[in-house]
Amino acid sequence: MKEETKVPNHVAIILDGNRRWAKKNNMTPKEGHYRGFTNLESLADYIFSKGIKILSVYAFSTENFNRSKEEVDYLMDLFAVAFKRYFSRLSKDNVKIVFSGRREPLPKKVLDIIDDVSKKTMNNDGPIFNVCVNYGGRAEIVDTTKKICQDILDGKIAIDDVSEELFESNLYNDLPPVDLMIRTSGEQRLSNFLLWENAYAEFYFPQVEFPAFDKNEFDKALEEFNKRNRRFGGQ
Repeated sequence: MKEETKVPNHVAIILDGNRRWAKKNNMTPKEGHYRGFTNLESLADYIFSKGIKILSVYAFSTENFNRSKEEVDYLMDLFAVAFKRYFSRLSKDNVKIVFSGRREPLPKKVLDIIDDVSKKTMNNDGPIFNVCVNYGGRAEIVDTTKKICQDILDGKIAIDDVSEELFESNLYNDLPPVDLMIRTSGEQRLSNFLLWENAYAEFYFPQVEFPAFDKNEFDKALEEFNKRNRRFGGQ
């Protein structure tokens, strides 16, 4: 009897390698970023079609603001235009779209799209698409700690109420832990991505850059996930 395929509940992807892919194909970094986003559109649809309930993507880190102004400005313009177009379609498919990260110093045009999309999809009860923009794992832990400390000072909770479960529920978004974390392009590090949420995730590091990480490549990731024996530390 064929063994049933295990489908991860929460998949996270570090969208790495856009610029390297562009260089290999004699394109500009801007073209690489654009190809990466168009790939994300079709890939996300495919991922949700496989029965995965939550997809988190590392779209832009806090450290990415250290790149050239020209590249950052282009990415902000791409987010504003592409988010509006693509997420408007996803909202009609009952996908709930949430965003993780700090608001400052994102430009108003990006914040307006984030607020609009979040509001329009907040009552959708289908898959969840968590887009991490201006996100850093350490920043999330610091911000969550500050939030809980303020609740203690305000008398909303007692210090003895603080637990892992309470902390998790106060992260940028209250989502289940990551089951499968994928970083494309062959780099083998987290780079400050979902540090709390990835505590017991299975890691997968394909060599292919993200613009070329297609449906077949994702299927390979699922095959590898099914080979893993998840023990969660105590088994």
